[in-house]
Amino acid sequence: MIPEDLRYTEEHEWVRLHGDVAEIGITHFAQDQLGDIVFVELPAVGFKLQSGKRFGVVESVKTVSELYSPVDGEVVEINSVLSQDSDQFDPEAVNREPYGAGWMIKAKIADPGSVSKLLDAKGYASLTEGH
Repeated sequence: MIPEDLRYTEEHEWVRLHGDVAEIGITHFAQDQLGDIVFVELPAVGFKLQSGKRFGVVESVKTVSELYSPVDGEVVEINSVLSQDSDQFDPEAVNREPYGAGWMIKAKIADPGSVSKLLDAKGYASLTEGH
């Protein structure tokens, strides 16, 4: 349930690096804790991300949870299925496929090397063990 090719934050976001572009979403553990996701608020393309700072909100039937950026950078793409304005609006994609179709944003990152400072799969597994 914890892909080896990703890096993770203690706040349960994940990063998949494609050169200097980071695909970002929330982990299976996070979506499981939240329950059925009904709304995702994401920043606009061009938004400047700061590592550790809020970039959005996930709302579920149980609670509202803030999203925190794992990297510094600039948003270059938003997952359209998470936009209420989209014909394909499907926030539950985050529940079904948190590491696939449920990704949230893509960002051009300032320092691709900074991703290596995040938790690897083993470190993230240790963080979530017993929960």
